[in-house]
Amino acid sequence: MLNPLRILLSATKSLPTRRCSGYVSRMRYVNGLKEDDSLCDAALQSGRILLFHRLSPLLQRTERGTFRPAAFNSSDVQLILERLGSDRSLLKEAVLLGCSEQNQAEFCLDLGELDQAAVEEECEGNFVDLRKSFFLLTGAEAPLVSKGQALLRWHQTSRFCSATGQPTHRNQAGSQRVCSSTGTIYYPKSLLVFLQMSPVVMFLVSDGKRCLLGRQASFPRGMYSALAGFCDMGECLEEALCREVAEEVGLEVQRISYSSSQHWPFPHSSFLLGCHASVSPAHTQLNVDVTELEDARWFSLEEIDSALQVRSPPRRGDAPVVWLPPKHTIARQLITEWTDRQRE
Repeated sequence: MLNPLRILLSATKSLPTRRCSGYVSRMRYVNGLKEDDSLCDAALQSGRILLFHRLSPLLQRTERGTFRPAAFNSSDVQLILERLGSDRSLLKEAVLLGCSEQNQAEFCLDLGELDQAAVEEECEGNFVDLRKSFFLLTGAEAPLVSKGQALLRWHQTSRFCSATGQPTHRNQAGSQRVCSSTGTIYYPKSLLVFLQMSPVVMFLVSDGKRCLLGRQASFPRGMYSALAGFCDMGECLEEALCREVAEEVGLEVQRISYSSSQHWPFPHSSFLLGCHASVSPAHTQLNVDVTELEDARWFSLEEIDSALQVRSPPRRGDAPVVWLPPKHTIARQLITEWTDRQRE
């Protein structure tokens, strides 16, 4: 009934073509920053720094009315810290994110110890909860702030060695922490190391002509999305998907195909794998687990097309309308892929 895990290797979309020379040089440059503290410190002085406050990114409104992550250079951040009466050495806590295509090092820094309103006034922006920021940013910017939050959270929760209880100390890039007692090195958990964290499978169920979407009570009013669930220990991806579909909506899956993956920062850092799942058109009666979902129902292509036309979440007082997750999410990608296949 189900293809083995090799489907993850054979049914993937091709990776985007890169200019190898530029990409390779940037990756080697970033690796050098991780290994050389003095080189990283120099890059920080000329780098681009994204600011956070208790893990919420700072966003600024553009002239076009859209939003973007607020980025500052080193001297600007030092001036902000000075004006707010903070130690300028706080800049040393910035964590390396990567390198832009313009070969500029990118960092993130959490100013949670400072007054939020005062920082917002100085920076002419607002710290926005990461979930909300996903609806305000473009596809290229959302993963950047997501990665920044994940790295900052890891440093905040990894200040002590899990074996000795002694403090850990980071390198300049923030790419590792070292136990002060034993010298044990800790790295931010790789999203590919399944043994260290539970992956999450997200799936769009279809009966051939309709797709199944659901919503939790915590979702914004009117938003429906693909279903998802954590893999239990000992489960493979296919087993977790079939179990979740059975538990949440009472259906049996016949076929599974892999779409793509994504870092997902909620509730912490997760590895999200997107899949399409098919059920028999003869067995589509839903039995929704209301402890898991507030609602789940089938949507026709026409209904999905209508929901895709909703460009922004409805405001309070607007008529009820079905709308979908942001464009850069796996859920939206799965829905878009399904509509493309239906038209074909």
